[in-house]
Amino acid sequence: MNAPIVVGDHATLASRHAVLSCEGLSSAIDAVAECGVPTHRFLRHAWFAAALQAYGGRARTWVVERAGVPVIALPVVTVGPQSLGMVQVAGSYWPFRSFPVAGDADPASFDALLDAAGRDVRVVRMGPVYDDDPALAGLRAAAERHGWRALPRFVAESFLLDMEALRAEGTWPRNSTLRKNRFHEKHLGEHGALDWRFVQGKAWDEPAFEALSDIEHGSWIGDRTDGSDAKFASDAHGRFWRLASIDPVIADAMWAAVLRVDGKPAAFSFDLNAGVLKYAIANSYLPAFGKHSPGKLLYYRNLVRAIEDGITRVDWGAGDSGYKRTIGAEDGPAIRDWLFVRPGITAYVASVIGWAWSRSGNGAAR
Repeated sequence: MNAPIVVGDHATLASRHAVLSCEGLSSAIDAVAECGVPTHRFLRHAWFAAALQAYGGRARTWVVERAGVPVIALPVVTVGPQSLGMVQVAGSYWPFRSFPVAGDADPASFDALLDAAGRDVRVVRMGPVYDDDPALAGLRAAAERHGWRALPRFVAESFLLDMEALRAEGTWPRNSTLRKNRFHEKHLGEHGALDWRFVQGKAWDEPAFEALSDIEHGSWIGDRTDGSDAKFASDAHGRFWRLASIDPVIADAMWAAVLRVDGKPAAFSFDLNAGVLKYAIANSYLPAFGKHSPGKLLYYRNLVRAIEDGITRVDWGAGDSGYKRTIGAEDGPAIRDWLFVRPGITAYVASVIGWAWSRSGNGAAR
């Protein structure tokens, strides 16, 4: 690890910040993640290590210490040629690409981070990430204070299901929905015995991943696409999840509901549980059973189990708004990609970069 850069000229040691830069992933990542908000505590060393092994890249990490205690850990990988001076936050696309920040990280911590980053790179890319992400909020505020350009690119709207609020209103799940589900379950059972199971923690072994992969392969993903978006094939995305599950903390957060019909995997719903929030990451089913809505039956069972486990909200991410709204989901924060461009690049170049970056997004943002 390189010698720390002490940022600021403060009166007491307790208020001084140091930024330590190291090649690779810092061992401080877990310490910072454990002090972050519950929704982001899966952003651990193993999370970033799995992404590097699955998707490639060489990491470096900036760690901000306040009075000797790490409060921010930002792992990045180089994007494009070295001469471009651009890095992006490391990690996985799902559920978002952010970095660990302690809950009590102050503005001076982000000032120190941006100052150190500006010594090494010209552009920092962060995203896709939600508008209310705490690391994004701190970085945007620091960028405004220090003359960096923050350039957003709209990715998608998100959808949130507030089960606690809906249950308080006495409207979820509706009795009519439960009656329809029982009807479909009865007819689905004509294909064979129905087995509903949940996978978490130590249960994440190769057969568990293969069951999800088999369902994806037999679903519309395998039939209508090149399979590159499949989450559990053994290459790329599937490799990431397998590697991430080596960390017991992440493995406990990884959650799958699986339906087997006559012993054969037929449908799954895969989530990441983070405190009282569930990130819904992927779901699929075999079309042979599509007439009886196996995916719908499974995710309702999954959500009822989530309530029993103390989960109050579900982040459905982006896309497929129809069935999400039917369940009761409403608009959540927008998802965007961000470029943070350091001062010194001419206003003209920055404006061209910003225009091209914005145009490459997915339509108009709200």
